[in-house]
Amino acid sequence: MIRSAYIHIPFCHQICHYCDFNKVFLKNQPVEDYIKALAGEISMTMERYPSDRLDTIFVGGGTPTALTAAQLDQLCQAIRKHLPFEKGEFTFEANPGDLTPEKLTVLSDYGVNRLSLGVQSFNDQLLQAIGRTHSSADVFATVENAKKAGFSNISIDLIYALPDQTLADFRDTLKQALSLQLPHYSAYSLIIEPKTVFYNLMRKDALPLPKVETETAMYELLAEEMAASGLQQYEISNFAIPEFESCHNLVYWNNEYYYGFGAGAHSYMEGIRRSNHGPLKKYMAPIQEGRLPWLHENKLSEKEKMEEEMFLGLRKTAGVSAVRFEEKFGRSPQSLFGKPIAEMTARGLLTADKDGSIRLTAQGKLLGNEVFQAFLLAEEE
Repeated sequence: MIRSAYIHIPFCHQICHYCDFNKVFLKNQPVEDYIKALAGEISMTMERYPSDRLDTIFVGGGTPTALTAAQLDQLCQAIRKHLPFEKGEFTFEANPGDLTPEKLTVLSDYGVNRLSLGVQSFNDQLLQAIGRTHSSADVFATVENAKKAGFSNISIDLIYALPDQTLADFRDTLKQALSLQLPHYSAYSLIIEPKTVFYNLMRKDALPLPKVETETAMYELLAEEMAASGLQQYEISNFAIPEFESCHNLVYWNNEYYYGFGAGAHSYMEGIRRSNHGPLKKYMAPIQEGRLPWLHENKLSEKEKMEEEMFLGLRKTAGVSAVRFEEKFGRSPQSLFGKPIAEMTARGLLTADKDGSIRLTAQGKLLGNEVFQAFLLAEEE
């Protein structure tokens, strides 16, 4: 049974220089028509793939809170009408400065109980350089307003290894972020994606990125500072005080099914991964004709499912449970992936518990992609 839903809102006031998510400038866009189409997609999908309850909803983007309070009300009303959600984790992504008291009231009235703020840095010059429109002062004001509105489950996203960023600068960003005393933090190393401003600059050799050694030092500093502040690392890039882990993101890392609604959204239902049309017109047109807006469909083989179980599960600090793996697939991880497990363990990148569960070591977290690739290329023994 599917217990989680992701909902994509592709509208932004500003396109960040590193972002390759499906997004469009908000101005002059058919927001209300998009929300109606979204409601239609949700309704049709729930008829075909019903669920008696959802435990998590995550509304991301784009920037969901770029919508007006009235548009947010329309969106939340559609979500509540078509999805069987009573209690659980209901998250909205937001940009600092977007969350007015009126918008916070709308979200609270519809049961939203978790906010994820795209902060990225507390260095105002860096924020401007990466295309963000908020300032560090906006972050503190937004968090204060959210707490006043009754939100206690607040997370912020950070990005490190930004152009011209130093270790000292990242240390200062961590200091300011942790001064907020929030229950959850995410921090990601900058990845240069095609079709972004940064990608074009990199091709021209005009993007001054930190050295690999500096990026590694930033990650090690991140882990140290989070631990010193009582936040436990439960995934490569995520830290939380106990019981404030992101339940929705754990669905992905546990390789469980989820709905994906909206332009460019991805879903995983009954062993099939699908993606929707990205452009708004191509997304809305089939829905208006009574069809689902699927663009790509991939029915996973049993081998692909097991590979995904490994490289997604290894992102978690707890790693891949041998018991859970055998319950799902009828075989142990060792029997299927003995060679890469042995190789990665010999290199000090993996460690195995007595019950056969497998986890990344501290060094393995630094070279996670290399470890994951080993399982993607592995053949059954």
